[in-house]
Amino acid sequence: MEILRDPLWNNIRLDDLALDLLETPVLQRLRYVRQLGLAFLVYPGATHSRFEHALGAWHLAGLALRLLEERGALEGIPVREQQIARAAALLHDVGHYPFSHALEEIGVTDHEEVARPLITDGEIGTILRTHLGDDAPAKVFALIEGRSESALQGLISGSIDLDKIEYLKRDATMCGVPYGEIDVDRLLNSLVVVSPPDRPQGAIGVHEKGLSALESLLFAKYQMYRNVYWHHAVRSATAMYKRLVAVAIDTGAVRADRVARFTDEGLLVHLDTPSLTAEARVLLDAIRVRRLHKRAFERPAASLGEDVGEWIATDYRLTHAVENALAREFGLASGALLLDFPTKTQMLGVDIPMLRRDGSVQRLTAEGFEGALNLPRLSDELYQSARRLRVFTAGRVVLPEARILQIVQLDADGVRREFGL
Repeated sequence: MEILRDPLWNNIRLDDLALDLLETPVLQRLRYVRQLGLAFLVYPGATHSRFEHALGAWHLAGLALRLLEERGALEGIPVREQQIARAAALLHDVGHYPFSHALEEIGVTDHEEVARPLITDGEIGTILRTHLGDDAPAKVFALIEGRSESALQGLISGSIDLDKIEYLKRDATMCGVPYGEIDVDRLLNSLVVVSPPDRPQGAIGVHEKGLSALESLLFAKYQMYRNVYWHHAVRSATAMYKRLVAVAIDTGAVRADRVARFTDEGLLVHLDTPSLTAEARVLLDAIRVRRLHKRAFERPAASLGEDVGEWIATDYRLTHAVENALAREFGLASGALLLDFPTKTQMLGVDIPMLRRDGSVQRLTAEGFEGALNLPRLSDELYQSARRLRVFTAGRVVLPEARILQIVQLDADGVRREFGL
């Protein structure tokens, strides 16, 4: 047993399985993939890595399992199944691209699918089979993907999984902001294993006494999206990075199926070649010296109307083409105008069994229940409040707002007709 010191959770204990996994190149790469992508350009302390986060998730999984064991909640759940859950917590981010989630917005393969062969084959697969049995790699990946029949599925992927608890707490601490405050101790001590009708084998739930701690998690998530993850300068840098990599893929500077193998700096160094196109060169150099595009247009999602501008969030190819068309229309260089409308489905969604004080089990969903927050209305209002549609330009440019609104209010087919795409 080895002990690591962590600034967030203090002592993290590592058993032989964790030590073997941590020594693999797949997990070591995560030391050089920042948890918050380009947010360090706004919050200088946000240089923490996916590696640290993975260690924290491993630690919380062990802590949650020990608390459940103390209460007798793990009766009938084999020790091997618990070890598989801890391995899944440690490995859940191995497929992440350089600079975090940004590239998934341009349509590259989802990071969980990238993780599949990394977990089921190669050195990690061998280690898992050696320690936990031949079916362990498949079982670990099923937990990460959210389709496991294990009663412990909710610890790895779900409304209050340990990943969310860990990253919200760590991100807030490293950014130096007070928004990610979560009552972690209360929340973990409120976890239970129940047997709802749809999962007779058991499922992770929360006791009614932990409802306020669950609400603290939801509010922390909202505050972090509003103030950190979707901060205008963070989104500007992200939009520039997305455009840089999209152009690099289109021009053959990097293969789409190889991007996930790079570290953050490794990808930027790989792209830094004389053959890089002029547009991509401008973006790469600007990111490196923090010369970020400025806001030329911004509107809260709530002021735009339902479904307005959703093509920006869901169809990057169309967005890329419209950026080019608008840049030409306004006399700007290619890549000098970028559209951004981040999306996060179920930002405040919750779907988890709740053990009532009278011993009954009720599904806590977006429909809520008496005595709880009105989650359907609240989650929609907070989501619309945090979300902004923005147009970024290289340098300060005055754009005709009426023209921008005309374009974003069109649906995807209307946009194609407008620009002849």
